[in-house]
Amino acid sequence: MTTARRDTYTPETLLSVAVRVFNERGYDGTSMEHLSKAAGISKSSIYHHVAGKEELLRRAVSRALDGLFGILDEPGAVRGRAIERVEYVTRRTVEVLMAELPYVTLLLRVRGNTRTERWALERRREFDHKVADLLKAAAAEGDLRADMDMRLATRLLFGMVNSLVEWYRPQAGTGYDREQVADAVVRLAFDGLRTATP
Repeated sequence: MTTARRDTYTPETLLSVAVRVFNERGYDGTSMEHLSKAAGISKSSIYHHVAGKEELLRRAVSRALDGLFGILDEPGAVRGRAIERVEYVTRRTVEVLMAELPYVTLLLRVRGNTRTERWALERRREFDHKVADLLKAAAAEGDLRADMDMRLATRLLFGMVNSLVEWYRPQAGTGYDREQVADAVVRLAFDGLRTATP
């Protein structure tokens, strides 16, 4: 019976279990024993796949970060006016967050206590800076209000987007699909930030 269970076991399922436990207990509050019980396998079986829980954390936050940074290379993020690109990036950020909800939730909860967490925080800041640069470019092109501090606007924009991890639960039937939420975020943010059209 143990063999059959191990045969169906994969590093991906282990990662999924680890992310769930990290989000429930906090990374610091999770032991290998917790992960072993949650996965239903021995600790030695976990060590067969990974060096330890920090490797699981790095794989999990990498998945979230890869999704976010991948957006910046998509055609909608690199072509057109800056306002169109920043709206595209915002919409896709919401979509990635919702598609990878447990992984992005974990990314947003890291505190910098380990080397992996510090690396993840630095990567998050890098992503935020790239979006801030797009907002500044849109303001310079005259499409965003000049009376708005773009650093503050960036923080508020990410505050709105990142709050989704606190309430959006697709399986709980919140009644909102990804496109609906992404549209609402873009409208709320950019209708207020855009310059008035004559």
